[in-house]
Amino acid sequence: MLRDQRHELILRILRTDGPTTVETLADRLATSGATIRRDLAQLDEDGLLRRVHGGAVPTEDRDDPFIDVAAVHTAEKDAIAARCAELIKDGETVLIDIGTTAHRVARRLRGRSLTVITSSLAVVEELQEEPDIQLMVLGGMLWRPYRSLVGFMTEDNIRQIHADRLILGTSGVRPSGHVMDTTVIEVPVKRAMISVSDQVILVADAGKFPGIGMAKVCGPEDLDLVVTNAPADAATAAALREAGTEIIETGTEIIETGAR
Repeated sequence: MLRDQRHELILRILRTDGPTTVETLADRLATSGATIRRDLAQLDEDGLLRRVHGGAVPTEDRDDPFIDVAAVHTAEKDAIAARCAELIKDGETVLIDIGTTAHRVARRLRGRSLTVITSSLAVVEELQEEPDIQLMVLGGMLWRPYRSLVGFMTEDNIRQIHADRLILGTSGVRPSGHVMDTTVIEVPVKRAMISVSDQVILVADAGKFPGIGMAKVCGPEDLDLVVTNAPADAATAAALREAGTEIIETGTEIIETGAR
């Protein structure tokens, strides 16, 4: 498992389970205690957790999972975002899901002539000053941990629209190709987004294979494209391709050539 992938999973475990030990993390991530200690030291230095004797605790002044997740895999997410932006054509209507990679796709759409629809307040903040982007904000209940709008009002709003493309985020992709999420309240919104979009583009860095998540969002047959910074494992790639999903692999070098 790559270092950045471990870092992301450690932060998610702490956010979900609270204080934990080196032994527990080593067992769950199938790695050595020495590796976990080095990871905790780095994350503590970055201010993303607080290292204590024998383990780690969440930082008391950080209660925003969006910020935690945004701090890892940044170069990979930028490369994925750049490639996604190349797929989107001016004049299209783009539906953008929550999540830090989807947010980076929005950043790459600055200066474009588009209609953008989103339930992500981070995306709204990113594009609200763009004069050539018609920005539609879906209503609903504020879900503070991920700066998003959720609930039946959000789902009803989605059913009134149509999108050329959906930029979909995920907590993990199972070897079966099933797209998963850790936050159950977000799942109905994601499903509604899929149902009104002509093309579904899943953005997933290497840490999302298999990633985490207990709630199924959709199967591989609901995806048109998966944009990732590294190849998925063989089983996942086979399941996606068998369902007719195209996999686009990119790398950090795309950041320069794909910039807009």
